[in-house]
Amino acid sequence: MSTQSPDIKLLFEPRTLAVIGASHDPNKIGYKIVQNIVSNGYGGRVFPVNPKGGEILGLRVYRSVRDIPEAVDVALIVVPAKAVFQTVQECAAHGVKFVPIISSGFSEVGNLEEERKIVTYARAHGMRVLGPNIFGLYSVTPSLNASFGPREIPKGNVAIVTQSGALGVAMIGKAAADKMGLSAIISVGNKADIDEADLLEYLMPHRETRVILIYIEGVKNGDQLVRALKRASKEKPIVVIKAGRSRRGAIAAASHTGSLAGTTEVFDAIMKQCGVLRAESIQEAFNWCKFLATSVLPQGVETVIITNGGGIGVIATDACEKYSVELYDDLQILEKIFSPVTPEFGSTKNPIDLTGQATAEHYRRALEAALHNDAIHSVIALYAETALFDIASFEPMIKDSFNAFQAQGKPIVFSALGGEKIGQLTETLRHHGIPLFADVTEAVSCLGALYAHSRYRSRAEELPESIQIDASALERIVENARREHRGFLLAHEAQQLLRIAHIPVPRSAIAHTLDEAVRYADEIGYPVVLKVVSRDILHKSDVGGVALDLDNPQEVADAYGAILHNCRAYKPNAVIDGIEVSQQASPGTQIIIGARRDPSFGPILMVGLGGIYVEVMKDVSFRALPISRQDALDMLKELKSYPLLLGVRGEEKRDIETVIDVLLRVGSLLLASEGISDIEINPLIVYEQGRGGIAVDARVLLVLGG
Repeated sequence: MSTQSPDIKLLFEPRTLAVIGASHDPNKIGYKIVQNIVSNGYGGRVFPVNPKGGEILGLRVYRSVRDIPEAVDVALIVVPAKAVFQTVQECAAHGVKFVPIISSGFSEVGNLEEERKIVTYARAHGMRVLGPNIFGLYSVTPSLNASFGPREIPKGNVAIVTQSGALGVAMIGKAAADKMGLSAIISVGNKADIDEADLLEYLMPHRETRVILIYIEGVKNGDQLVRALKRASKEKPIVVIKAGRSRRGAIAAASHTGSLAGTTEVFDAIMKQCGVLRAESIQEAFNWCKFLATSVLPQGVETVIITNGGGIGVIATDACEKYSVELYDDLQILEKIFSPVTPEFGSTKNPIDLTGQATAEHYRRALEAALHNDAIHSVIALYAETALFDIASFEPMIKDSFNAFQAQGKPIVFSALGGEKIGQLTETLRHHGIPLFADVTEAVSCLGALYAHSRYRSRAEELPESIQIDASALERIVENARREHRGFLLAHEAQQLLRIAHIPVPRSAIAHTLDEAVRYADEIGYPVVLKVVSRDILHKSDVGGVALDLDNPQEVADAYGAILHNCRAYKPNAVIDGIEVSQQASPGTQIIIGARRDPSFGPILMVGLGGIYVEVMKDVSFRALPISRQDALDMLKELKSYPLLLGVRGEEKRDIETVIDVLLRVGSLLLASEGISDIEINPLIVYEQGRGGIAVDARVLLVLGG
């Protein structure tokens, strides 16, 4: 028995391949797979397996995998679900390395136990499982089509990983229709074992793959996926299509972080963190993949729009802002470059307007001027059909210009808007691999995707910030709450937690009598805040369990009595452990910082505009932990409210370094204890630069059943 994991390369490039459940019936999947393998020119050895024996497509059929006279790298399983486990056992006994399970009838229909049993057995015997519930795989390197999809798959430089089998088969057809060649397509199905992160280990260094497209319905082992995506995105563009909306656990209602951390919001933020390009549609994903697979990387950020119509130029300008494509705006240099090739009633501002009288020759000269000037790094060429638009001359001009830009290492995209002849021109040139689009926004979005990938590649890598936490002190607090069967920390315990991480908190004490409350208030100094401490009251302010702005002993006494009255009225049997007396923080900018264990991605961090309006404004940013100091700053810059921290209308700049520091420390707290599920500071009051900030209120939830 070997538990060592085999090299993932053998899944894509097997030397020997068995099809267990190969069929003599041409209408069965077991026949189609053998037929695709044989007809695609796979050079390795193929062993069909069927208890009936005989011959399929000229290949000897073995009655059992055990009868195959040599080692088998990959055994595709195409037998009924009830026979899969026995088949896996036989494969393990024969030393098979990978078992792609085509068969369905497992976790997708609720049969999770059988699926787990198969994977556990396979892994214990050094074997990996792909699927179950897949259509197979295609790999260009050994010319292997081990699927029941189309027989002819166009060869190229885009690899597709898909969780949906039906969609994957459809993508093969669409790739052929779009003249987009594939280097690999692999179905992961239920992802019982092998997932996207495993497959990236092969696709990342794979020479024939220039772009990776991933269709995801649900994320498993999200922390592992994040690590793999970060590495892979440095090498080549990764485009993701994500299906499925948010399903929030019951615990989410207990914290703002949980209720704001919807699947889509978290997924978007983490994909951006990993340098992944998230497409909103299959068409957008295919547009990006086809363009990215052939385009060169830009040498700079300055882009010029060349057009024959003002309106279409404005649409492109708007799209550039949306997709973060920077337009060159040095008017003097633009005039110097383009005035010799622009009609006198045109415009040399960006967009460069060649006017409605522009011919193919006008465009050729303008594009050559852009091509040969080092100040311009990419071009968007737009054509609106006019009476002077001569299809016969425009087609070779576009071809020649595209080839010249490719040879020079300068990205260019085209868009042509018009009637039937323009549509035919667009289709013809796209089939020749030229990025010509009917829709201006589609053209710009492709360039935006290229720039997003380029920015991620060139970004300097920063190591995650490491902050030491006294783990034993942390666990003592958590264990004390567990002994009392609480799923959360009391207010003073949460404060202790923050102190362990050296996060500034107000001076405070827990009073058990009115006299104690007054004495503590005198010692702390007015004004003070009173808050109920109760395991039965989580949202204190909602039930009248908080009193602010208490300036003297009489106000403290009155508030003490009012809080007890309110809480008993709300929940007569509530256990009240005391009343917390705290220093009242002076006003400042309110920020919320939260960390939680996401069901898909594991530990994540959130920051946003804090206070009582956080769930109304929903101005928040997320990242997967751990993060670097630069990541923390990027989170803040994503907020619409970030200008508040920079100072508005005469206000001084806020202490941004304190916010970053607290973000890193809250993240470190969550990572330091497996027993904590959520930490939330709301608000962190931030003062002017150099004056720091203070965590006024904190809420800590524990892992249920931990």
